[in-house]
Amino acid sequence: MEGSSRRKFVKGLGAAALLPLLPKFSLAGDHYSETADASRHRVLTCNIRVALPEDEAKGLGWPQRKDICIDVIKKYKPDILCLQEVLKVQAADFKKAFPAYQLIGFDGPEMDAHPEGYHGIAKNPILYDTRRYELIAAGTYWLSETPLVAGSMSWDTARARHANWVRLKEKKSQKEFRVVNLHLDHVSEKAKVEQTKMVVVESAQYQPDFPQILTGDFNTRFQSKVFESVRGDGWKESYETVYGEVEAGYTTHEFQGANYEKGASKGRIDFVWYRGGVKPVDAVIIKDAVNGKYPSDHYFMRADLVIE
Repeated sequence: MEGSSRRKFVKGLGAAALLPLLPKFSLAGDHYSETADASRHRVLTCNIRVALPEDEAKGLGWPQRKDICIDVIKKYKPDILCLQEVLKVQAADFKKAFPAYQLIGFDGPEMDAHPEGYHGIAKNPILYDTRRYELIAAGTYWLSETPLVAGSMSWDTARARHANWVRLKEKKSQKEFRVVNLHLDHVSEKAKVEQTKMVVVESAQYQPDFPQILTGDFNTRFQSKVFESVRGDGWKESYETVYGEVEAGYTTHEFQGANYEKGASKGRIDFVWYRGGVKPVDAVIIKDAVNGKYPSDHYFMRADLVIE
């Protein structure tokens, strides 16, 4: 991704920014306050687990945990919500549950030839509060050697993967920043390394001090070589900045939560990275359950960030 190939990649991505803007949803009461600190932004990254029939048979399907998932997320009052593993029915539920938010990054084209199931149309949209933010630009690119070809795959990735991004302006402060949300491959180590490098190269179009946030399910542990390119380009991780270089604990738990015996060996795979004029002031792994039932097979991550 150097020289002319990098320039072609960056030039091509400009077309992805020319997406039609979706209409804003009607404003409805929730946590929004006009007196809130305009510099502080709460970001949640949540792998919500796709809606699968086999999960329903176990009592863990989307119909059984939809309300739990949405209620847990609402409890933490996100300004920006980054989701992974979202099927169309789930995207519709989030639009209904968060009417004051705009959802970006779901509607077609689809990931691959499979019309249903986990590896079909699961995507990773971003929702932002339209009362706080103005959308400046948005786009999608595919984590492959042909980033503008929807559903394209490279490096032995098991599934087509993509990144969604939004560039937002906070209405009171007029500060602009960017959020990138992704879900890396879950099988191929080479794919994870190369997919991450792509995101780093694309994000490097912006000046080093421009605020950027990178969220998602990276399907890799904290000390993995997958993050070498991220760290090498000046990105830092929110939880690490707040608490130091300590193991934060696992985030995948197969709906078992604290009873997940494999947790200690799994480690965390969900992260909130930042670059440029951003300062994390708090970071939390959300471990909530309702009546013993978890909202997903992942814990969610929360980061409170100040745009400097």
